[in-house]
Amino acid sequence: MRSSKTLRPPASGKARQPTAKKPVHRSPKGESSHEVRIIGGQWRRTRLKVIDKPGLRPTPDRVRETLFNWLGQDLSGWRCVDAFAGTGVLGLEAASRGAAHVLMIEQDAVLVRDLQDNAMRLKASMVNVQRGDAVTLLGHLTAGSVDLVFIDPPFDGPWFEPALKAATKAVPAGGWIYLEAPVRWTTEALDALGLQCVRHLKAGAVHAHLLQRAA
Repeated sequence: MRSSKTLRPPASGKARQPTAKKPVHRSPKGESSHEVRIIGGQWRRTRLKVIDKPGLRPTPDRVRETLFNWLGQDLSGWRCVDAFAGTGVLGLEAASRGAAHVLMIEQDAVLVRDLQDNAMRLKASMVNVQRGDAVTLLGHLTAGSVDLVFIDPPFDGPWFEPALKAATKAVPAGGWIYLEAPVRWTTEALDALGLQCVRHLKAGAVHAHLLQRAA
């Protein structure tokens, strides 16, 4: 699914949460490595080694390609947050495409070191890796200070609604939130959070949503 209509950043709010299903996002065991590939921007085709923890699921190339077709290929000047960063592939894609600042939030210490190593390898000075709880750190951001938040939490956890609430406050009216979930979020659930679904894609067990904060 692609859209010929390019979505641009903005000029410059209790919802039923769908029942979560597996797969599990990550496990604390296992530290073999595999690669992810950046598919666009200045680091296009760059392959990065990442920790291969059981259940860790980087957003597939096809889904990322579709997402950045929705957003537009050039994110110059955008301020982004990759919550539940994992491999960091979403945040690094945004940085590769011109984002001015990318905050990566990850709680796992091993993954944090991996994110820092890859940011250093790319000389990605616009990337800031912070260890901590994604919902808490999202809640500490200045209201309306972020153009785009990526939310891809463990599918078996309770983080979807709290993360969406925090992200909705972090972006301005018209700001963007990308959500990966095991089920499609309903219009009613999103309306209650002050969000609308602009684009949706199902790829295997993943439902990808591009959400926009209502004015």
